[in-house]
Order: sequence, then structure tokens, then C-alpha cells
Amino acid sequence: MKKNIKILIAAHKEYMMPNDDLYLPIHVGKGNSNSEIGYMGDNSGDNISEKNPYYSELTGLYWAWKNLEVDYLGLVHYRRYFALKKSMSKNPKDRMNSVLTLEQAKSILDEFDGIVPKKRNYYVETLYSHYENTLHVEPLEITGMIIKEKYPEYFESFEKLKVWREGYMFNMMILKKDDMNRYLKWLFEILSDLEFRVDNSRYSPFHARFYGRISELLFNVWLDLENLNLKEIPVIDIEPVNWLKKGTSFLKAKITSEKYEKSF
Repeated sequence: MKKNIKILIAAHKEYMMPNDDLYLPIHVGKGNSNSEIGYMGDNSGDNISEKNPYYSELTGLYWAWKNLEVDYLGLVHYRRYFALKKSMSKNPKDRMNSVLTLEQAKSILDEFDGIVPKKRNYYVETLYSHYENTLHVEPLEITGMIIKEKYPEYFESFEKLKVWREGYMFNMMILKKDDMNRYLKWLFEILSDLEFRVDNSRYSPFHARFYGRISELLFNVWLDLENLNLKEIPVIDIEPVNWLKKGTSFLKAKITSEKYEKSF
């Protein structure tokens, strides 16, 4: 059976892109930008592009959900992709050449319902405590209240965030469009309610992006009640990560409760 698969590449600046029909680069937050970076904007049709300073890459996913007719829909980032075999090269071009291809995706989706990144393990922290130590936890606490009130069947799964030490992160996934429809309807209803209950002006621009960060956790909550056969695939960063700097910031946040003030 022919599969129409499209993976969005969320980008806010011009960057090298994979040469494969599997991918569609999209300028997230285009509704707030006067710049042209050569990619389709997320500000046409039914969209929430202006919410990008808070929702991050989710504005691109929302646009695709509402405006693309596909069998499978996915999301990656301009510097972070799925890769069956991670390149050990430090050269970004070599790393880009190792990302998941259309033919590889089709083969996997012949056997599985979707593709997700390999789980990230925090070892010494739970998903909830890691969020609490590195970011302002109040919006996450309110998210739990919303789920308990409006989606009580998911509240037990939400509470598992306080036990789980590993989870699917980065808002990266490839799902059948029907499954994606169900997930995003549930997700955006929760986030829309969260907007009414939290004053974004209390937070710095970095911390005001909590909708996108909370959605990473909520994907795990939603999947907990789904019976989906998912294939876990490694994630490759196109530019090498400074793990020493990242790990030091993580430990500092855990020991001193000093919140992150930038991405790593």
C-alpha cells in the first residue's frame, strides 16, 4: 500500500536540509517574522503561528495537522533528526547524510504504527522532578489540574511522570494521521485551557515557552493509554552537543534549584 508520509522540519532560520521527499521544512513563527528564509510558513490556512514564542515547534505541527492531507505525519527539528545509524563524524554534512530516508520510513511503517525517538533516561531524576528542578513547575502543576478535571482517565498516567525516569522527548514523532488527529485534539485542548490559567508575563521569554516543553511530557501521558506498536529510533544532532556543559547545568539545577535560562 502506498504511504504518503511527510515529516515537518521545524526551523526559524536558514539551514542545510536533507535532500529527500520525506521532509518538508517549515518556518515556524512566520506570522511574527518579516524575514524570508526560503521555507513554507506556518501562518497560512488554519494556524496559530503567532503563538510560536510560547508554543515553539508546536505551531508548525498544528499547521500540518490542520492543512496537510497525508497518511502519516511527523515532526523533527532543523538540527535534530531520526537516524537508523548515527554518524560518528563531527562534520554536520556527514551527520545530515545519515538521517532517516523515505524508503527507510516506509519499510518501518509496514510493520509499526509509528516512529518515536529512543527514550531519554534521566537516571537520577523522574520526568517530573527534572522539569521541576530546571524550569518553573507551576504551569505543569496546573496542567495536572486540567487533566484531572477534564480528562480524568489520563490523570493516573500524568501522575506516573513522578515515577518514570525515561520518556520520549523533543516533540519528535511520526504517526498515522488518524492517531495524530486524536493526539493533537487532546493536546491542544489542554494547552488552550492552560493559556487561560497561566499569566505568561510572569516568565522570561525563555521560560514562557513552557507549552512546548510540557507537551513533551504529555506525549508520554497520552501514549500510556494507547495500544500503539511503535518503533524507537535513535536521534542524531546535526551539530555535536556539548555534553559536559549540558551535564554540568543539569547537576547545578538539581543541587541548587537554579533554573535553566537557555537551551543547550
